Amino acid sequence: MDFDFTEEQQAAVEAAKAVFAGVDPDAVPSPALTPGAVADDFDRALWAKLAEADVLSLLLSDTYDGAGLDAIALCLVLRESAKVLARVPLLESTAAAKTLETYGSSEAKTRILPGVARGTTVLTVAANGRTGHDSAELAVTARPDGADWVLDGVQTGVPWAHTADYTVVPAHTADGRSVLALVPRVQDGLTLAEQFSTSGERFAELRLESVRIAAIDVIDADGAWESLHQLLATGTCALALGLGEGVLGMTSEYTSKREQFGHPVATFQAVAMQAADRYIDLRAMEVTLWQAAWRISTGAGGALPAAGDIAVAKIWASEGVRRVVQTAQHLHGGFGADTDYSLHRYHAWAKQLELSLGPAAAHEEALGELLATHTLA
Repeated sequence: MDFDFTEEQQAAVEAAKAVFAGVDPDAVPSPALTPGAVADDFDRALWAKLAEADVLSLLLSDTYDGAGLDAIALCLVLRESAKVLARVPLLESTAAAKTLETYGSSEAKTRILPGVARGTTVLTVAANGRTGHDSAELAVTARPDGADWVLDGVQTGVPWAHTADYTVVPAHTADGRSVLALVPRVQDGLTLAEQFSTSGERFAELRLESVRIAAIDVIDADGAWESLHQLLATGTCALALGLGEGVLGMTSEYTSKREQFGHPVATFQAVAMQAADRYIDLRAMEVTLWQAAWRISTGAGGALPAAGDIAVAKIWASEGVRRVVQTAQHLHGGFGADTDYSLHRYHAWAKQLELSLGPAAAHEEALGELLATHTLA
C-alpha cells in the first residue's frame, strides 16, 4: 500500500505554504482585549493571494478552472492555514463550492462557481443549527411554492455570514428530506444578528422569515447535505491538527531557550514527557484525519460507514487540540498569557475549534451506535 501523498497534493501544499508564509497571526487586535469582533471582514488581501495561487478552486473541476483534487488535498492546505491562524473562509467556501458543483443546478453553477475560483464570490455554510447541538437541517423548514422554495427558521453561529455573498443553509422538508438553499447575503425576510466567536471573529445568527429562494438555487439531491457536512467536519479536524502542530512548535522553541538552574527547561524530564504526550496526541489526530479524508475522497468501503471514521477523527481532534494548548500554556508559564505573545490567540482559536467539533463524548456515542448497528467481520 502507498501512503504517500500524490504529486498534485504535495504541489497544492507547497503553493499554500508560499502564500501563508507571509501571514502574521497578530495582524488583528487580540480577542482578549477586544469587546466585539477583532475585524469586520476576513483577510481579503490573503484571499486574493490564495485565488492567484489557484488554492480557492482546489476541489473544482477544470470546467471552472479548478485542479480537481480531493478532500485530502484540502485538508493538507487547511492544516497549513491553521498554523498561522489564517483569517479566511477557506474551508466553508471550498466545501460549499464542491457541493454545488456535485449536486447543484447548471444555472447556479454557471453563475457562482467561476467567481468562487477567482475569489470574487465567497460562500459560507450555516452548519450549527439553532443551538449548536442539534442537527443543522432541523433548524430551518423548506417548502416548495411554485417556482420558489420558502424558508423559515434560525441558524446560529454562522461564520463569515456578514461578508460572504451566499450562505448555504441546510433545511428539512415536510416529508423529512434535507435540502440546501443558496441564500444571498441580502434577501427579503433574512435578518443577520451579530455574534462573536471565542476566537474574536464576527459570526451571525440567521433568521429566515418566509425567505423565498428560486428553485435553481436549492439543492434537493439525496446525499448533498451529508456530503457537505462530512467535508466540513473533516476539514475542521485538519484545522485542529495544524493549530496543534503550530502550538507545539512554539512550545519547543520556547522551552529550548528558557533556562532554569543553568539549563534549558526542555531538558527537564517532566517538561520532555509532557511535550512527548502532546506529540503522541498530534500523531493520533493526524492518522485519524487522513483515514477520514481518504474515506470521503475515495468512497472506499469499510466495516463501518465513513461517518465512523469521521467520528474517530473528531474525538481525537476535539480532545487533542485542547490538551495541546493547555500543556503549551503550562510549559510557557505566565508568558503564555501575555497578550503581546501569540500563544493566547492560538488558545482562543483552539477553543473555538473544540466547540465547533463538539464534545468527544457525543462522537463516542455516535460511534457506539454505528458499532451496534453494523456487524464487524
